[in-house]
Amino acid sequence: MVTSVVSIRLKVGPKGQIVIPKVFREAYGIKEGGEVIIEPTDKGLVIKAPLDVKTLMEKLKERRKNMKGVGIQAKLGDLKDVDLEDEFNEDIP
Repeated sequence: MVTSVVSIRLKVGPKGQIVIPKVFREAYGIKEGGEVIIEPTDKGLVIKAPLDVKTLMEKLKERRKNMKGVGIQAKLGDLKDVDLEDEFNEDIP
């Protein structure tokens, strides 16, 4: 993953489209026909690659391990309105 701060100016096409430079697509595993997440923030828009299944499963296992003994008993339907991408956003404390 890229750790240095880089800024690149991109042209916006007539339909609001931009092209993510190849170096970034490769670094973040964004493939043709794949999906990205665009997230509005106070400082502007953030474009992120969605979590792959393996990473998501690791985060779920870690969270479950950390919750042992908390005494939370889940019921069917408790998570129907939870967005997992927001739930595991590392920007949120």
